[in-house]
Amino acid sequence: MCMSCGSFSVHPSRRSVLMGGLAALAAGTLPLAAQPADEAVDPDIALQRLLDGNARYISGQRANNDFSVGRAQRVLTQRPFAAILSCADSRVSPELAFDQGPGDLFVVRVAGNFVSEDGLASLEYAVNFLGTRLIMVLGHTNCGAVDAAIKVVRDKVELPGHLPEMLREIKPAAEKALASGGDVLATAITENVRLGVNRLTTAKPIIADQVAAGGIKIVGGIYDLATGSIGLV
Repeated sequence: MCMSCGSFSVHPSRRSVLMGGLAALAAGTLPLAAQPADEAVDPDIALQRLLDGNARYISGQRANNDFSVGRAQRVLTQRPFAAILSCADSRVSPELAFDQGPGDLFVVRVAGNFVSEDGLASLEYAVNFLGTRLIMVLGHTNCGAVDAAIKVVRDKVELPGHLPEMLREIKPAAEKALASGGDVLATAITENVRLGVNRLTTAKPIIADQVAAGGIKIVGGIYDLATGSIGLV
């Protein structure tokens, strides 16, 4: 409570801050530097940059080691050439795995790398206001969130707190993998990435319309924890 004015001080949620920023951008009240870059990177070139960076990461020949380079310029604007929807797993770091520096990637992270409403809004922000033309849904091997969804479907495991709400989005991938047999976890991880790609591709109005117009591309990938390699799905 503020003693001088007699009112409570409320910290805004991340979503309210984002929506406020979008409104400011739409009204033209944010600096021009926050607008999309004129030299937006072609989706195919952006994808190749990611794959080339991952090759450097695997070989131990990283090009991005001094993260202080360009710090002053980044104060004014960001122009990420790709957006990554990644799992929140602590063993997965998109900037490292793709050997990219600060300002290169717009990363949204959530356990199980599924498309939540807040995550979708963040990706819409990247596409609509930052000029990002490539989005990758990035899963990874041995994903605990996907494994938990499998246990919920197969073994009827009941989880505490808000975990059931999270796993609800992953369960369709678990159900499909259990029906197909084989390596259930690996199949479910792949299917979960595909669900995310499809969800984004059809996410109206911003992303779906851009995909239909050929302005952006949505792809899926899986990070191998053992090798560091990222394969496209």
